[in-house]
Amino acid sequence: MALKPEPTAPFHSVQYALRVLETISRHAGGVTDAQIARETGLPPGQLAHMLSMLRREGYAEQLTDGAYIVGASLLLLGSGGDRDRALRDKLQVTLDQLRDSVGAAVYISRYIDGEVKILHYADGPLAPKVNEWAEFHRTAHASAIGKCLLAQLDHDGRKDHLSRHKTARLTSRTITNEKVLFHKLDSQPPTVPVLDLQEYAVGTVCAAVPITAGATVGCLALSMPLEHAHRLRQAADTLNRKAAPVLLSLAI
Repeated sequence: MALKPEPTAPFHSVQYALRVLETISRHAGGVTDAQIARETGLPPGQLAHMLSMLRREGYAEQLTDGAYIVGASLLLLGSGGDRDRALRDKLQVTLDQLRDSVGAAVYISRYIDGEVKILHYADGPLAPKVNEWAEFHRTAHASAIGKCLLAQLDHDGRKDHLSRHKTARLTSRTITNEKVLFHKLDSQPPTVPVLDLQEYAVGTVCAAVPITAGATVGCLALSMPLEHAHRLRQAADTLNRKAAPVLLSLAI
């Protein structure tokens, strides 16, 4: 399987965030934002936004004199054998906050060994998760998650997937024609959320954004009942804007 060559939307933000964290890590006694700007080359406005996100996520802390040091979240994620648990806990907290922010169930999914896998999710009484009436790994052509993952594969990767999982009709809106599906995937801008408007399940709408860097295909997604469809695009835009912290946790 090969990936399409372009990195996805949050990737550049994460690259910058990692550069900032590397700079902070080199200065055990603390480093000013002016020094961080000099060492990273980031303009003040972009750096201020980045530092705000890193403080909010616990990756950096600001001392009373204004200097920045490594935060508790970064220390936990770098703590050897506890890293996996720390990562799960950090992702769950991030997803819970994102669920409350967008008012919908949210999911992290990866394409692993040729299959769609949902690795983490956050739902609740006011944000119910999708009823998996048809197995997600067999219905990538219909779901926002699946289409977002397939869009990040090259042509041969998609053909391979669909040779193993046929494009069954799940609702009247499901795209079953492979040529039409591939055209829609190729036309999907990498910075625009992928939508599922009752293609997987009647009464449910979904959106997904890619969170891919390197050789692993992934996405961040949300779902909501049809009666909340008027909020879908706004929620999807929020999901897209807040994808970088999720990708950053996976990248550290």
